[in-house]
Amino acid sequence: MRRFVIPLVVLLAAGCGLGQSPEAVAAVDARKAAERAGDRVYDARVRPARDMAHRAADLDGVEVMRVTGVSTAGDGVRLVLRTSGTAPEGGWFATSTVTVRRCFELRFSTTTEWQHYGTRQVACPAGGPLAFGPWPKAPEIPFERLRKALPRVPKDGRADEARVRAAVASLRLDPAIRPEFAAEGGVVGVALTVKPYGSDAFDCVLGRVAPGRTNVWTPPRVQRMAGEGGCSAGNAVDPLPPPH
Repeated sequence: MRRFVIPLVVLLAAGCGLGQSPEAVAAVDARKAAERAGDRVYDARVRPARDMAHRAADLDGVEVMRVTGVSTAGDGVRLVLRTSGTAPEGGWFATSTVTVRRCFELRFSTTTEWQHYGTRQVACPAGGPLAFGPWPKAPEIPFERLRKALPRVPKDGRADEARVRAAVASLRLDPAIRPEFAAEGGVVGVALTVKPYGSDAFDCVLGRVAPGRTNVWTPPRVQRMAGEGGCSAGNAVDPLPPPH
């Protein structure tokens, strides 16, 4: 009886794949690729339709064929993504694979739950995929120039806010970079802040001019999120403790 075990197992295993062509299996693989792209693009917040499409187009192996809607608010955004899938061709001893390309429509809105995009296969639109230029680039905050420009104060002295403001003015900052100043107990703090396009965190550099010591640093990302207060002049005067 033992000699019949292996053939029987092979037959049973082969039976599991009966009725599925390599093209059908590859199409399932393409759908999974589209779903993974949806997971990467997903955002429950309000995002412009073009930004959602741009984020999808940045993913390897994903082509954006169509985008409809204005933003993820209200009726939301619908993306038609073209992805590819592969499957072995020729059964158990396949030496080649079949590759297919399929298009799927996914919907994103502020009420859409993660991994629930109503994914459905659609006919691929005529023409090539949509093209997107580079993302808008935020100006770089001049960390080293600020460090060199800020005044040094003797241990028995007091920081002068007017001198700190003049030092920052000498940097001729990009108009997109917002300076903020605060003074307390002989210490002057300055925060230079800019919000990169589409980012959840601010870029900021803090400077603290105090008797005997002038510091310049960038707060941790968790403190640079909106509402966390890490990119404020108050945090420069009286720094927050490091996050755990």
